[in-house]
Amino acid sequence: MEYIPFWQDKVVQKTIISRDGVPISYQSLGAGTDRVIVLANGLGGRLYVWEPLIEKMYPEYRIITWDYRGLFESEVHSKIRRLSITNHAEDLATILDKEEIKNAVIIGWSMGVQVSLEFAYLFPEKAKKLVLINGTYGHALSTGFQPLVRIPWLNRYLHELIDLVKNTPIFLYLLEQQKNLKPLIWPVGIAYSYLRGNGKIKYAINQYVSDVLSTDISNYLRLFQELDAHSAYHYLREIKQPTLVIWGDLDLLTPAYQSKEIVRKMRNAKYVRFLLGTHFVLLEYPKEVSKHVADFLR
Repeated sequence: MEYIPFWQDKVVQKTIISRDGVPISYQSLGAGTDRVIVLANGLGGRLYVWEPLIEKMYPEYRIITWDYRGLFESEVHSKIRRLSITNHAEDLATILDKEEIKNAVIIGWSMGVQVSLEFAYLFPEKAKKLVLINGTYGHALSTGFQPLVRIPWLNRYLHELIDLVKNTPIFLYLLEQQKNLKPLIWPVGIAYSYLRGNGKIKYAINQYVSDVLSTDISNYLRLFQELDAHSAYHYLREIKQPTLVIWGDLDLLTPAYQSKEIVRKMRNAKYVRFLLGTHFVLLEYPKEVSKHVADFLR
C-alpha cells in the first residue's frame, strides 16, 4: 500500500536551528539557488501530496519543503505560542538563508496558503512569485465547513471541541489508538481514487492518515487554532508579487469565497477555478493544476 515516486531517493534531509532555538527539519530535492520552488504544506501534509507538481517541475526547479515546528521531525518550542503562523514563516526564511537562496517561488496548499502570505509580507524580497492552492487568508475555523454562508457560533464550538480533546488524556489516547484502524482507510482511498480517476490518490490518503496518527496530536490540534488566530486580510493589498490562486468550488474546508476574496484584494493576482474540485484539486486534477502552475512560472 505504498507508491514510491522516482525522485524519492534523491531527497536530502536536513536540519536547521530556528531563530528561537527550535530544530527544524527540512527536505531538499535538486541543486542550485536560482530556480527554487518552496512547498508550504497543508496541515499534516508532506512531500508526497505534491507528487504531481514535483514530477512536472523537477529537475528544472530545485524543490524545498519543511516540517512545520511541532510536527513530524521538527521539534517544538517550550512556549506553545511559538507555533504561530509568523513562526513558520520565519523558519522558512532561516532555511533559505542557510541554503543561500536569495528568493524562491512559494507554493502553498491549505495551511500553507496562510504561511505563504505571511512569508511574502514579512520577507517580500525572498518571495519571487506565489501560488496559493485551496486556502484562505485567515481565521480558518471561522469559515471552514461553511461553504455558502458563515455560521456565527460554529467557530466557538470548534475551539471548545479542540480544547476538550487536547486537555482530556482519554481523548488523546483514543485518537492515538486510531492508528490501528489504518487498514480501514485503504478502501476509502481506493474508492475516492476510482471516483476521481487518479489511482495515486489512495496512496496519498493512506500516507496522510499514517503520518498524522504518528505525530504529536496535541500540536496538530493546536495548529488548527493558530490558523484561526491568524489573518493576512489587512495586508493583502500590500503583497505585490505575481500570484496565482487556485481553488475548487466544492471545497468545504477552505470555501471558494475565501480564495475569491484573496484575488479581489491582491493587486497582482490571477486565478484558476475547478467547478467540481474539492480541497484537493492538485490530486483531483494533477495534470491541469501542474500545467497552470508551470505556465504561470514561465
